[in-house]
Amino acid sequence: MTRPDPALAHGWCALTALHGRIEAHLERVLQAEHELSVREFSVLDVLSEQHDGDGGHFRMNQLADAVVLSQSATTRLVTRLEDRGLLARYLCPTDRRGIYTNVTPAGLDLLAKARPTNDQALAEALTTAEQRPELAPLVATVRATQPTR
Repeated sequence: MTRPDPALAHGWCALTALHGRIEAHLERVLQAEHELSVREFSVLDVLSEQHDGDGGHFRMNQLADAVVLSQSATTRLVTRLEDRGLLARYLCPTDRRGIYTNVTPAGLDLLAKARPTNDQALAEALTTAEQRPELAPLVATVRATQPTR
């Protein structure tokens, strides 16, 4: 039996390898320097971008989508961050069924310290991955799609 397009499977394997390498490196560095997991960093980062305008606050299901976790895993993660004093939950003022989460001043402080670490670790992981021929094109794509701030 022949495979219709083995390049597709090889591309997917390369993408998952790149993701796995980057995430593992970020995890080690963020844990060692800030006692944060990659997922915890992602939640703090996403929530720090909230604003008071239309659609400016995430409900738990929106946060779950943004950090690519199940709703139950997101709730557990938010609870852990809340227990550490990094997040605070509150009821939506217009719909009491909705729960929003804000980053506390302590969470913002930790995030401000962790962002340069995350950025440096990400750059290191990409540079290392770039040395592997099967990952180099993907790294080039990641580098080319960086938004300007």
